[in-house]
Amino acid sequence: MHWIHDTVIYNIYPLGFCGAPKQNDFQLNYRLDKIIDFIPHFKKMGVNCILFNPVFESTKHGYDTIDYKKIDSRLGDNESFKRICDTLHQNGIRVLLDGVFNHVGRDFFAFKDIQERGMGSIYTSWFYNIRFDQQSPYGDHFSYEGWAGFYDLVKLNLQNNDVVEHLLDAVGYWIDEFGIDGLRLDAANVMDVNFFKRLRSFCKSKKEDFWMFGEIVGGDYNRIANPEALDSVTNYEIYKGLFSSHNDRNYFEFAHSVDRQFGDWGMYKNLYMYNFADNHDVTRLASIIRDKALQKNVYTMLYCMPGVPSVYYGSEFGMEGRKQPHSDDDLRRELNLDSLDNPDQALFEHICKLGTLRHKLEALQNGKYKNELIQLEHMCFSMKTDSQKVYVMLNQSGEYRNIGVNTNFNGVLTDVLNGNQQYGCNGWFEVSVPPMSSMILVENDGSFKVDYNEAQEEVIIPDNAPATDQTEVPSPAAEPELVPEEIVKGRYRHFKGNEYEVIDFAKDSETTEKMVIYRALYGDRELWVRPYEMFREIIERDGKRMRRFERID
Repeated sequence: MHWIHDTVIYNIYPLGFCGAPKQNDFQLNYRLDKIIDFIPHFKKMGVNCILFNPVFESTKHGYDTIDYKKIDSRLGDNESFKRICDTLHQNGIRVLLDGVFNHVGRDFFAFKDIQERGMGSIYTSWFYNIRFDQQSPYGDHFSYEGWAGFYDLVKLNLQNNDVVEHLLDAVGYWIDEFGIDGLRLDAANVMDVNFFKRLRSFCKSKKEDFWMFGEIVGGDYNRIANPEALDSVTNYEIYKGLFSSHNDRNYFEFAHSVDRQFGDWGMYKNLYMYNFADNHDVTRLASIIRDKALQKNVYTMLYCMPGVPSVYYGSEFGMEGRKQPHSDDDLRRELNLDSLDNPDQALFEHICKLGTLRHKLEALQNGKYKNELIQLEHMCFSMKTDSQKVYVMLNQSGEYRNIGVNTNFNGVLTDVLNGNQQYGCNGWFEVSVPPMSSMILVENDGSFKVDYNEAQEEVIIPDNAPATDQTEVPSPAAEPELVPEEIVKGRYRHFKGNEYEVIDFAKDSETTEKMVIYRALYGDRELWVRPYEMFREIIERDGKRMRRFERID
């Protein structure tokens, strides 16, 4: 069995997750280091794979690549990312990266060479439709093809062998240096399938279990996901069915879609799909579903259906965010676990349970899907392997609903999602499912149960973690004279990367201790108070001494 079958993915858009500036100032900041602090959170959720959207140097949003071999300065450097990957791997968490190979940014070296040398550039064939008889929308003395009409994204010519070799060289570097375990292929639906074939051969020769999936919104998934090309694709058909079957109170939509894909005659039953409820390109689930109480049912479906479940960062707490006509900023907000805005803890605990069940139940990892009962507001489907069968019952109505199925099984059904409650079964089984809830029932002899209180594995931080490149940015540890400094009004940067403005000072009414009053320069610009001495103290992080808050103006 491939490792992807026993996997729960957590999808991060790093620049948003870290609160990085939208425009790259090329000032080195180790914002992505905070991912290490999330490892206990990942383990509680059962997450054992992180999908990072773009991490490589770009001008703005990450998809306008400048350098495929350099970590974006807003996130850290290559050495810090090596440490992140090493730490995740030692904690049993695999790493997937976003391979943006359809296009690059205007600051990519080969495109800049054409801007400087014109027809004399050796890179004119690296891009689609370079023409020197007309100007580009940016005023260049030549025109070119931009992805989907966006001319800050210059389309690469993947039929040019030099381009392909350049990209394969970058991927080989990621595998060799960072040990990555797979790739998401951005804009895969408009890319040359022959490129995927070369990419597959190259990656599998380096890492046999390397897993690749392509971003594709519609069409025949088998065109790019097959034994010669990619392993899988983004399952947008199911994404839509997950929320709209609840918004329209119509489980037939979900049941039909899954059966069409994975049933006895399913057109994708040989694919292990990448399934998701939201991502960095679409409105978050909490903002698109009409009744937020039904998010739990959505995630029950996501974790129990065929394919690998993926959770977009923050959505485990019901984070909201709507796709706007000319901006995705609302979908890509910063996430800090110590300052969540009205987190839905009940949803989070539900998703944590589902993560445990995903790893405990082989039927959820590898089972064959079957619709057992479908009604508008309630349904039951099963997942079955040779040694285990699980029934998933869902009720999205505001009332109790009796759900009955013919199991052909005599024994016990244990609801492992709800306290391991046991029900006797004698062929026909019927149970009353509470309003807007779900059950996950496992056939067994009465001895099967799931313990959610098992101790989590200890978080491992490697002792031999690579240090940052001292030649590029001097480390605070190289400054033994570093001492606390006087705090004045103005802008400061916290050691984790966020920026704040000190606006005033005060005294504690009980102790008269001096306090700093400061405002966040991101998000809702909240006001904070911290003891003066704590605000100015020198701390040690990863073996380096630094200021808790560094003055930046």
